[in-house]
Amino acid sequence: MKRLTLLLLAIGISLAVSAKNIKTVVLTTNPPIHCENCCTTIKNNIRFEKGVKEIITDLEKKTVTIKYDADKTTVDALLIAFDKINRKATVVGDGSEK
Repeated sequence: MKRLTLLLLAIGISLAVSAKNIKTVVLTTNPPIHCENCCTTIKNNIRFEKGVKEIITDLEKKTVTIKYDADKTTVDALLIAFDKINRKATVVGDGSEK
């Protein structure tokens, strides 16, 4: 019984250590996204940033939602990535309003 308890404890610790710190940020861009080409440009460039897990563009709301691993990148690093493709990104939320 003692071995089983230790095994379960070890498994629990390893799962806790390997858990990712996934966060979400919602951005707008300037110039604003207005077509599928804008969405494709953003997705094709930002996806290469370290820690980016998912990019969702919304033409109607003109927003970009990015899910990222906070252990590998920061919001500031994502904003710099937008600068590299000649777009000024501004944070409008953290994705919690969904």
